[in-house]
Amino acid sequence: MAHPKRRHSNTRTRTRRAHDFITPKSLSACSHCGAKNIPHRICPQCGYYKGKQRVTLKVKEDKKK
Repeated sequence: MAHPKRRHSNTRTRTRRAHDFITPKSLSACSHCGAKNIPHRICPQCGYYKGKQRVTLKVKEDKKK
């Protein structure tokens, strides 16, 4: 196996790693309720996708003591 003959400088290493940063997830607004969600996914708030309800969400009831 090949091994590097000389050490890479800090500048060369950092220049190579300049493209390794993490990009934030893109978010879009739901057309039904306006909540932010990932594109091409069912809205976790209302269950709509492309203007139609795809999932019926359960509503949690608060227990009052």
